[in-house]
Amino acid sequence: MDATALKIEAARIALGYVEDGVKLGIGTGSTANEFVRLLAERVAAGMKVVGVPTSERTASLCLQLGVPLATLDEMPQLDLTVDGADEVDSHLSLIKGGGGALLREKIVAAASARMIVIADDTKLVDTLGRFPLPIEINPFGMRATELAIAGVAQSLDLTGPITLRMTRDAPFVTDGGHFILDASFGRIPDPRALSDALHAVPGVVEHGLFLGLATTAIIAGSDGIKTLHAKPAPGSLRQT
Repeated sequence: MDATALKIEAARIALGYVEDGVKLGIGTGSTANEFVRLLAERVAAGMKVVGVPTSERTASLCLQLGVPLATLDEMPQLDLTVDGADEVDSHLSLIKGGGGALLREKIVAAASARMIVIADDTKLVDTLGRFPLPIEINPFGMRATELAIAGVAQSLDLTGPITLRMTRDAPFVTDGGHFILDASFGRIPDPRALSDALHAVPGVVEHGLFLGLATTAIIAGSDGIKTLHAKPAPGSLRQT
C-alpha cells in the first residue's frame, strides 16, 4: 500500500474505538483528515458524536463533511482524542506539530481520557528527533527566545540548526498567532529533560514533545497493522 492507503487503514482501525455518544478530540494533519472522512461516513449513517477540532483547518473539514462540533470550553472533558504524529517511539512518546497545530493539539489531548495516535510505519522511531522538533514561540523577543533555546540545547548536548518556519516570504503563524521554530537536533535521548528545559524559557509557548499523553498507537505498514499500548507516565499532563 502507498502512504495514503496506510493512513486510511490506520484511521479505519482507530474509528473502531469511537463509540456512539463519545466526546471526541479531532486532530490535525493528513492522517487525521482521513479519520475525519471516515468518521463523517459513520455520522451520516446515524452515529452520534460531538467533536472538538484542534485547528481551524480541521474544523473547516468537519463542518464541510457534517461532523458536529463544539468548543473545548463548551465540552472541557473529552472521552477520546484521535490524532496523527510526526514521530512515535516504543513508549508512545511523540513529536507533533509538523502541521503547525501543536498547542491546540496538546491542550485537547490533555483534556482527553485517552489519546489514540494513527500513523504509518515510517513515523515509528527508536529515538525521537529525526523529525525537526516544532517549538511554538511568542513573536515578541523572537531572537532572544531563539538564543535561549539554543542555550538549552547546548546544555543537553543537542546540536543542529534551529530555523524559523516560513510561509513563502513571511513567518508561518499558528492559529494562536504565534511563530514556530523547527529544531533539527537529529536525536533526543532524554525527551523529558528537554521538555522541562524548554518550558522554562519564557518566550516558549509550547513544544511538540507529547510525553505521557498517548495511550494507544495504531501503526499501519505493508505487513499489516501494529497496535501499541502504554500507561500514562508519572508526571504526565493526563489526569487520572
